[in-house]
Amino acid sequence: MDKNIDIMDKLTKVCICTGISRATIKKAIKNGAKTLQEVQKATGAGSGSCKGNRCTHKIEELLKEQ
Repeated sequence: MDKNIDIMDKLTKVCICTGISRATIKKAIKNGAKTLQEVQKATGAGSGSCKGNRCTHKIEELLKEQ
């Protein structure tokens, strides 16, 4: 994988409220999370103050890509 993509994945926050990075979301998917709920349970994404209003669509896009 491209090193620049790896770096950006670590720096880019998918869940702003809880500070969950794109790399963390991708790792959860790689480790078997297949649904939004499984990713949220594995990472804690969507459990912040907005209750997933900001990150749900981003997580769903990452799930489609895998």
